[in-house]
Amino acid sequence: MSRGILFLSLLGFLPFVIPTCPPPCKCATNIIDCMSKGLTVTKLPLAFRPSAEIINLSYNRLTSIPRGLFDNLNSLQTVHLQGNPWECNCDILYLRSWLQWQQNRTFYRDVRCASPAHLQGRVIAYLTEDEIISTCQYWYCTLALFSQLILIILLFLQAVLVIFIIIYLQRFRRTTAEARSTTWDLYQHSDTGSLQER
Repeated sequence: MSRGILFLSLLGFLPFVIPTCPPPCKCATNIIDCMSKGLTVTKLPLAFRPSAEIINLSYNRLTSIPRGLFDNLNSLQTVHLQGNPWECNCDILYLRSWLQWQQNRTFYRDVRCASPAHLQGRVIAYLTEDEIISTCQYWYCTLALFSQLILIILLFLQAVLVIFIIIYLQRFRRTTAEARSTTWDLYQHSDTGSLQER
């Protein structure tokens, strides 16, 4: 009885596990057609059905492909990618790597960089890793500069905090010394008062 319930519950969740035809694409048995749907990287489906053999992503507004999107599609034979404004920066590394693993790279000769200017028109599958990484250096420089700026601010705040602690400790010592001398004076007064009473 419990196995039957488990089986039915799994069937109920099956549509969530295996994606159906992702909107706004059109799907046949093993073909997913997303051509000219205005797709951007953020509007791409999170996953495609594992049985997909042909995926058409051509003539959209894709600048890159999310890392791992095609990795678990064991039946995949062809992905149409032409007509997209590919940005050949760090984000294109996954697509380049995937293209280089394809047996028929000539099929992807129309998948070309739209930017940056020095790589415009180049076939992505034939780009070297150094060419792509060279476009990423501005990002690393900005990050390094930002990190140094944060470090300087933190050091400044730490110096201010140390100064406040030193000032507080000096005031605390002064107050403690005054309290001790006042206590000592009171103690001496009380001793002399008690001696005079005798």
